[in-house]
Amino acid sequence: MRHRLLKWLLAGSACAVASCAMAAGGRKGGAWVDAWEASPDTAGPVLNAQTVRQVVRASVGGSQVRVRLSNLFGNVAITLGPVHVALSAGGADTVPGSDHTLLFGGKPTVTIAKGESVLSDPATMDVRALQSLAVSIYAPADAPYHASTIHSAGFATAYITESGDAGAATRFPREEVSGNRFFLTDVEVAGASTRYTLVAFGDSITDGVGSKADANQRWPDDLAARLQADPRLSSIGVADAGISGNRNLHDGAGPSALSRFDRDALDKPGVRWVVLLEGINDIGGSGYASNARDRISAQQLIDGMKTLIARAHARHVKIYGATLTPYGGSGWPYHSASGERTREQVNAWIRGSGAFDGVVDFDKVIRDPAAPEKMLAAYDSGDHLHPNSAGYQAMAHAVDLSLFADKPLAAK
Repeated sequence: MRHRLLKWLLAGSACAVASCAMAAGGRKGGAWVDAWEASPDTAGPVLNAQTVRQVVRASVGGSQVRVRLSNLFGNVAITLGPVHVALSAGGADTVPGSDHTLLFGGKPTVTIAKGESVLSDPATMDVRALQSLAVSIYAPADAPYHASTIHSAGFATAYITESGDAGAATRFPREEVSGNRFFLTDVEVAGASTRYTLVAFGDSITDGVGSKADANQRWPDDLAARLQADPRLSSIGVADAGISGNRNLHDGAGPSALSRFDRDALDKPGVRWVVLLEGINDIGGSGYASNARDRISAQQLIDGMKTLIARAHARHVKIYGATLTPYGGSGWPYHSASGERTREQVNAWIRGSGAFDGVVDFDKVIRDPAAPEKMLAAYDSGDHLHPNSAGYQAMAHAVDLSLFADKPLAAK
């Protein structure tokens, strides 16, 4: 069993605007916002009387914290807990004295029905913006055949015990590791000034494939840092809803954008904006699709985006369209002349249709002017599809921050 588990573990790689207030220590605070997200995409290995510790970076600060746990891909109801949150001391360890036990309806354990998720009770805890937190989840031995729900391309190390509840341990056992995210889909915070959530919604390029692991160098990470550097925008949390391999129209690597958009974007607390970067896998997958259903046209992609736009607007959420980035050289049949034409047609529509509330031109930022179907070598992770950390930083710096301001931003 342990050998099978270790094989599984090492395999991991690729609401409407909230206006509610909360009371904290007798003071009226800001709205709940999503400070971190990892969208669930598949079923994972069984955890049996084991603890998993996962390190996340809060995109915005607050004085209260809560987490969401998911059993979306579980095959049976699952009991989890105790669950702990503490300040990360780096690696698997936590800062002494910072540990908090999270409760669920006042209890240290919670049973989550198959396909459902739960939100913990709030815990009073000071969290700084861009601070790393360690969330530890114990999976008891009461359901030895349950599958976990994971986000498979975490680009962060999860630490797992061979056996036992080590959630409160300052120095965590480093017995097993994984590149997956387990059960944990959201970390939410509320504080004196928390206000809105921005959801970055997309595929592996939003998920951060090609960036350095354990370094928080995805483009949504860099965008969060930019927002925090401007006091006028530091009330905004950034939630990364990228799934590696995800498609807009059809399920495959995780549920399609059309099927998961509400859960992974519109239902997030405080959501006010979505940046949509999705469609390159629909195009690339058409090159080797054996099923005619998976061979998509530019118009089909555009129609799918129109559907997402309509759903966002129905929830009073602004949605910004991001142009699809270059992928020339990524290999045939994923990249082809016909696929390139489709990408260019979709990008022309994103830029010129006026359907989105605004446009983020990622394509223009990272493409090679001498060969526009390819990205600049300085931004290429090496596979000619995914940017490297420098490329993601360039993308984040291309986002016009005035898109997220209530009123025009005057020069600082």
